[in-house]
Amino acid sequence: MPREFREMGISFQYPDNWSLDEEDVLAGRRSVTVFGPTGAFWSISIHPRSTNPLTLAEEAVAAMREEYVDPDVEEIRETVSGHDLVGYDMNFFVMDLTTTARIRCLRTRRATYAVFCQAEDEDLGRLGRVFDAITTSLLRGLSILRSAE
Repeated sequence: MPREFREMGISFQYPDNWSLDEEDVLAGRRSVTVFGPTGAFWSISIHPRSTNPLTLAEEAVAAMREEYVDPDVEEIRETVSGHDLVGYDMNFFVMDLTTTARIRCLRTRRATYAVFCQAEDEDLGRLGRVFDAITTSLLRGLSILRSAE
């Protein structure tokens, strides 16, 4: 049975064998991360509605370029659960292992959200579906909020 996070005006489900890191929430920041058993992670951060989603995604890419040597970057635009998402897929090396990170951003009437996930490519085939399921559960919750407004 999946676990559920329900705070900060958002909710999402995540696998029961993943660990929730609420350190940012407890420190008053508006972000939370869940970690898989292999070190992969999925994170959501909430920003003021005035924050431009594409600019937020570009800032994440800039931070990755500072951290990793010459990552491959591909712009992505997709619609999930009725929400338009902008972002990037980034591929890079970590200790001789290829790794993929995804940033997806969207704006609603309440806020701008950034979803960031990362896994070694060896795990990505399996974990990509997990990342998608967590994100979809988040977006369905946002859709419920949107329809209630």
